[in-house]
Amino acid sequence: MFTICISSCSNDSGPGYQEPYIPEPTSDDGPVEEEPLTDDELLDLVQEETFNYFWDFAEPESGMARERSQEEAYNNESRNIVTMGGSGFGIASFPAAVQRGWISRDEALTRLDRILNFLESVPTYHGAFSHWYMGNTAQTRPFGSIDDGGDLVETAFLIEGLLINRQFFDGANDQETEIRNRITSIWKDVEWDWYTQGENVLYWHWSPNYNFQLGLKIKGWNESLIVYVLAAASPTHPISKEVYEEGWASNGGIITNRSHYGINMPLGPSYGGPLFFSHYSFIGLDPRNLQDQYANYWQQNTAHAEINYEYCVRNPKGYEGYSAESWGLTASDSHQGYAAHSPTNDLGVITPTAALSSFPYTPEESMAALRHFYEDKKSDLWGPYGFYDAFSEEHNWVADGYLAIDQGPIVAMIENYRSQLLWNLFMQDEEVQGGLDKLGFTY
Repeated sequence: MFTICISSCSNDSGPGYQEPYIPEPTSDDGPVEEEPLTDDELLDLVQEETFNYFWDFAEPESGMARERSQEEAYNNESRNIVTMGGSGFGIASFPAAVQRGWISRDEALTRLDRILNFLESVPTYHGAFSHWYMGNTAQTRPFGSIDDGGDLVETAFLIEGLLINRQFFDGANDQETEIRNRITSIWKDVEWDWYTQGENVLYWHWSPNYNFQLGLKIKGWNESLIVYVLAAASPTHPISKEVYEEGWASNGGIITNRSHYGINMPLGPSYGGPLFFSHYSFIGLDPRNLQDQYANYWQQNTAHAEINYEYCVRNPKGYEGYSAESWGLTASDSHQGYAAHSPTNDLGVITPTAALSSFPYTPEESMAALRHFYEDKKSDLWGPYGFYDAFSEEHNWVADGYLAIDQGPIVAMIENYRSQLLWNLFMQDEEVQGGLDKLGFTY
């Protein structure tokens, strides 16, 4: 704004004062440009809008997170199907939502009460939860033909979120004391040791109808480190260190010491696998100082994110839309259906949660991606709960909805980047510390 003074200018309305002339924009001037958001404003916006998937869009009866947003999915049952892992990720961010003023402390406690009512009412399987339930009936919804019982990995993601809240809601009043006690009861009921079948390994599934027929052992390296930490930490049904060493770590066989683009990565498959490997367990587990005899987990996760980024920048398949501002391969929807995208399974699909949930590891590269997704692709990619799940410029495709397991890490991992809140809460839990100590971690 400016004024032109013929003789003198006055700041009052006395004699000789004239209101400054400010021309009105006309159609010839074109649209008035908006000031770009600061980094903090953009992070605030993306976190809050994404969190609303777990708040405004939660299944109303249970308060839990719907598996996905497309109502026609799963034979039109989608609106009622709630997910344990995705709910755990959303619940983990309740403290961030309170601290940042998106919801009040009382609102969070009221929602937790509804969630706990639901969790206390559903069938469990030696204390473990199923992958899916129907929010309207509180009954198990099979995830697969013989996957109709306990899912230990989904259970661990749920418990991770609950324990973060047990630590945060530390008030001496009756309401917060009751919430903590109810979370503790759920936590104590999980029979982690049952899922070993007496062997030195944890099994992913058990069903009252099919027993351990799925036969999937939880072995690293993947997203499931949190399962072994919680199983070791359990105050009632703990596993031994030998289960971790022989099962998860394959007696040291977990170490692969791969190097890509000059970046050394202690664990994992070629090029590191989908980026969710470095997100799901680390919503609570703080990798910054985490180390055991197999790896330094800050080095592991940072290398994983950097390799994924470098692969997308180099773009060996020549896909349209890959760049230093448009990167990130992880499991998500695609133009061909759901797929575990990675450098070794690259379908030309970029998934925003991959770069955004990597903020702690690659802050500059993740911010560049965030600005590109919001400022350059907003018209196609931005919807009611933040960024749609995935897109492909190569195939001229954008997802038409959201997945809970992709939304949750965006909120949680950006918060860990900004304030370390979730990491601090989880790592302050004395039972968690006991599990880490048992397994030989330093942290």
